[in-house]
Amino acid sequence: MEALLVIDVQCGMFTHPTAQPYDGDGVVSRIAQLVDTARYSGAPVIFVQHAGRADEPLAPHKPGFALHPELQPREDEPVVVKRYCNAFQETDLADRLKALGAREVTICGLQTEYCVDTACRAAFAEGLKVTLVRDGHTTFDTSVMPAAAIIRHHNTTLAAGFVTLQTAAEISFGS
Repeated sequence: MEALLVIDVQCGMFTHPTAQPYDGDGVVSRIAQLVDTARYSGAPVIFVQHAGRADEPLAPHKPGFALHPELQPREDEPVVVKRYCNAFQETDLADRLKALGAREVTICGLQTEYCVDTACRAAFAEGLKVTLVRDGHTTFDTSVMPAAAIIRHHNTTLAAGFVTLQTAAEISFGS
């Protein structure tokens, strides 16, 4: 069984007045299509939501904590709330995946160099086969590197031993 993990696609990632995620609308659109594909095929979809500190935009009591309006879980789809980059750390994500019989995960979301990277590595450490959606994760420009380069770098680095890379269009669940 393969599950789709949607990492931290939250309103607060899209509300900064001067910094927007690279190709944010495109990434959200591709993730929404993946969610539809997973649902249609019967693959479980698990949303992961970061709970920031009280002074951060992703704090649970702030509007930025909400999941992106285009990516809303169904009633039967779990939302795993995390406090760390690692979606498995101090959450029940591993137990949920085991209960579903998931042996594979497809990962997409935000931010490439933080929570997406860590989710890939942690899932691999849990013994799961990991597919990273090559065009289904994003981040922001930094003072060191533009977002597009960060994304390319992580695709290359993670594919060197942790993940299989596929574009959103290449992914089909249950095949």
